[in-house]
Amino acid sequence: MYEAFYKLKTRPFQLSPDPRFFYGSPGHKRAMSYLRYGLNQGEGFIVITGDIGTGKTMLVRTLFGDLARENVVAAQLVTTQLEAEDTLRMVAASFGLAHDNLDKATVLKNLETFMTARAREGKRVLLLVDEAQNLPPRSLEELRMLSNFQLGGRVLFQSFLLGQMEFRSTLQKPGMEQLRQRVIAAYHLDSLDAEQTRAYIEHRLKIVGWDHDPAFTEDAYTAIYQFSGGIPRRINSVCDRLLLFGCLEDVHQIEARHVTTVSKELQQETGARDAAPAGHAGAQVPASSSADVLASRDVMSRLAVLEQRLAVMEEKLERQNAWIRRELRARVQTEHAE
Repeated sequence: MYEAFYKLKTRPFQLSPDPRFFYGSPGHKRAMSYLRYGLNQGEGFIVITGDIGTGKTMLVRTLFGDLARENVVAAQLVTTQLEAEDTLRMVAASFGLAHDNLDKATVLKNLETFMTARAREGKRVLLLVDEAQNLPPRSLEELRMLSNFQLGGRVLFQSFLLGQMEFRSTLQKPGMEQLRQRVIAAYHLDSLDAEQTRAYIEHRLKIVGWDHDPAFTEDAYTAIYQFSGGIPRRINSVCDRLLLFGCLEDVHQIEARHVTTVSKELQQETGARDAAPAGHAGAQVPASSSADVLASRDVMSRLAVLEQRLAVMEEKLERQNAWIRRELRARVQTEHAE
């Protein structure tokens, strides 16, 4: 909707990672340099950590685009709580290998055969593990064992491990010494600062043909940074909603007050589930009826959430209807003028 209003080629702040929009902040450039360094080494583990939404998956998608031009057979594994044998099966599945109803020894043999064949073709095998903090130590040990596969002294398997900050704690646990010894580089991806947040916003807008419509005031940039904390995913979320808001309200200059309005909407939508109606202070609950009261409170809490969401939806619908009415009036006036 707002793309046409602001004459943009497409939505600049989609939440799904798109390598076309990769923004090379100093931190992201350094993280990418570590990944490329790992590729050149052709062995070992590279560890990249960062908070949720800092751009780890974007790094992976961007790197995958580059790998298409190199002799690298790459696959991505997004992990959940996998047991060791399940991890091996998921690795096999990531490379398109048979894995169902096979025992561990057979899965390992299939993986080794696959890696050896690729090496004879002059190619390398790379596994990118996203959300690595979900892997238990035994699963990480299985990945380390895969890195033992060799052909003529050449390592056949390499892995990049991307995860949240707690993954570093996992690596420091007893029993992880051998894996740590195979980590050739590690980097933590921080959030953007205020200046980088502004550059990030303008970078994505320019890619879709932005001609400073809408314009952003200085205090708007500051407000976006304060709300998002410099986390790219949060920046995308608030900016996408800002452009929709601006379209519906016929706004061509985004100000801090608009950011405040939109951020409150987002907080209502994402934080309402944590809200609960205030009770009466000091109220005494008979022990015999405590379960009933807890159930009643749960129902009231759910109703409060639904009411808040409904209010937000009604407000949005009203703005959309107002925008449609303005568009219809403008078209009618144009037709009469002709």
